[in-house]
Amino acid sequence: MKNLLLFRQLFDQSSGTWTYLLADSDSRQALLIDSVYEQYERDLALIGELELDLLACVETHCHADHVTGAWLLKHALGSKIFASEHSGIEGLDLELGEGDTLCFGKQELHVLATPGHTDGCISFVLPEHKMVFTGDSLLIRGCGRTDFQQGSAHKLFDSITSKLFTLPDDYVVYPGHDYVGRTASSIGEEKHLNPRIGGQANEGDFVGYMENMDLPHPKKLAIAVPANLKAGRPSDDELPKQPAWAPVVTTYSKVLEISPQWVAMHLADVYVLDVRTRVETDEESARIKGALMIPVNELRERLGEVPTDKPVMTLCRSGKRSVLAYTILSGAGRHQVASIKGGLLRWQEEGLPVA
Repeated sequence: MKNLLLFRQLFDQSSGTWTYLLADSDSRQALLIDSVYEQYERDLALIGELELDLLACVETHCHADHVTGAWLLKHALGSKIFASEHSGIEGLDLELGEGDTLCFGKQELHVLATPGHTDGCISFVLPEHKMVFTGDSLLIRGCGRTDFQQGSAHKLFDSITSKLFTLPDDYVVYPGHDYVGRTASSIGEEKHLNPRIGGQANEGDFVGYMENMDLPHPKKLAIAVPANLKAGRPSDDELPKQPAWAPVVTTYSKVLEISPQWVAMHLADVYVLDVRTRVETDEESARIKGALMIPVNELRERLGEVPTDKPVMTLCRSGKRSVLAYTILSGAGRHQVASIKGGLLRWQEEGLPVA
């Protein structure tokens, strides 16, 4: 019986980077392939919401177009950082080479050395699920460039044809980038349809193609490569600063949430905005002492009634419509706003005081 895999494919619009979260459904142990620095809070929130134990951030190579979030996640979660032994990245917890296996729960991720885009490029194969994560070595109907960072069209041709193209045709290809919205391909597709290396293309055809592409350098090259050689470690060794007004958590949907316990302990320092409808409050008399009552369907017209001198914590019955209230307030330019996680139900479950 196949071991159940939890899989999420995440995208960074500015760099066209795909990040992959892989987790064993039973043990909840996880790996994150090719994280992005600017998406640190997104990834951290998703890992927390799915209740995963992130073992490591794994890099397919030293990137030139974005900075990795590996160092941030290591310091937030205690996860490790893995990359190729030839990547040049400092401070790795494990240097990977051809034939190595990464285990997370009952899952096994196998390492293929696929140099050519850079000397330190590796791909990851998940045989049980017929998946291969190719980084920049093989893209959908393309491949990584070979004109800088130890690039070699000859090496890349060999990596693709003798390593990746020897995998079964039905293996799904998950690339490191795509710039037009394509999410996945297959080994069979790329063997036949990739315009650079598919079909009847030989090494001469491929090298001639790659050596005459004349591409501009990536916009973030001067920043990304030095930062990635340190696994994304900032020069000041500091994590992104959290808001000083409350210990909020940014959810996967980019909503700021706050724990009921913190709000209960700081009622004098915040405003609680209860956005339940009048029907709800008539049926359920419990409310938080001092809460401002504005039904969510009236909030847009009554924004002027919401005070601005303290942070505002939105509340509803279960924590769903308070998210909408958060969105309305933040969209109106209010920055010190958070949704109380779990709403009034969780507030009462935790034995917090109501009036």
